[in-house]
Amino acid sequence: MSAEALAISSRLPPLPLPDRRWQKWLSAAISLALLATIASQLDKIGMVRLRNDLPAAPAFWCALGAYYLALPASEWLIYRRLWKLPAAGFAALLRKLVSNEVLLGYSGELAFYGWARARSGLSSAPFGAIKDVSVTSALAGNVATLAMVVAAWPYLGALHLPISRNELVGSIAAVLAITAAIGLLRGRIFSLPGRDLRFITAMHLARLATTTLLSILLWHVGVPGIALSSLVVLGALQLLVTRLPLVPNKDLVFAATTILLVGGDSRIGALVALIAALILATHLVVGAALAGADLLETAKTS
Repeated sequence: MSAEALAISSRLPPLPLPDRRWQKWLSAAISLALLATIASQLDKIGMVRLRNDLPAAPAFWCALGAYYLALPASEWLIYRRLWKLPAAGFAALLRKLVSNEVLLGYSGELAFYGWARARSGLSSAPFGAIKDVSVTSALAGNVATLAMVVAAWPYLGALHLPISRNELVGSIAAVLAITAAIGLLRGRIFSLPGRDLRFITAMHLARLATTTLLSILLWHVGVPGIALSSLVVLGALQLLVTRLPLVPNKDLVFAATTILLVGGDSRIGALVALIAALILATHLVVGAALAGADLLETAKTS
């Protein structure tokens, strides 16, 4: 970070963390509604059939684990470069992931900001770095989404999606306009030097490419024989869903959207719902473990 940017960021006061419990309840209600939709579809399929269809291939479970850890791992590498983040910081990044996906979008960034502020040895002004990492992540997501939409374009007409090509072109134009605006205003938006921003953007793009390939591997292993065109369209749809701001449990949203498009009795719809349920269960287990560790640490220091 430049000396001028560091001086500006160091004067920023800690962000207040208001107790807005209604947001948590609203987020929980949305998540429960989506989970109920998926559960009703799974009930139509039958839990016995679903259990029998649960992939036993080690490749499926390895890909699922790598998919889950890809985001915190890439962010750990980013903050390792920026702050020399120790290995213990990986738990804080896992907590950020769980907060964003279970509570409310971007609540994890606030929690991670507070964690970093409490550790003066990491950075005297973490706000600028966290903000830049979030903005570049959004930009990289836009680029990856556009690339996947272009790749899926020849197959969209065959799916009879409830959206016209003109509407899709308009959406793409809006994303391009937002991306261009951020690029033009980068001097006012970003605090980190260009070399760090290029590294962060490259890490985000590598992570998005990795998670997209891992998703395709999960669907291919779970439902052998599915057409490559369907995998590409699903990959584009998944990236589109991840662009939704302030929406928790994007995997559940993606599963519900997939079920609406392909039907609840489709094997791919059942598989996407199953993966979403497994990821949500992992969020809950990881969140409970981290909360328990925090309570133990608090009890020891009190």
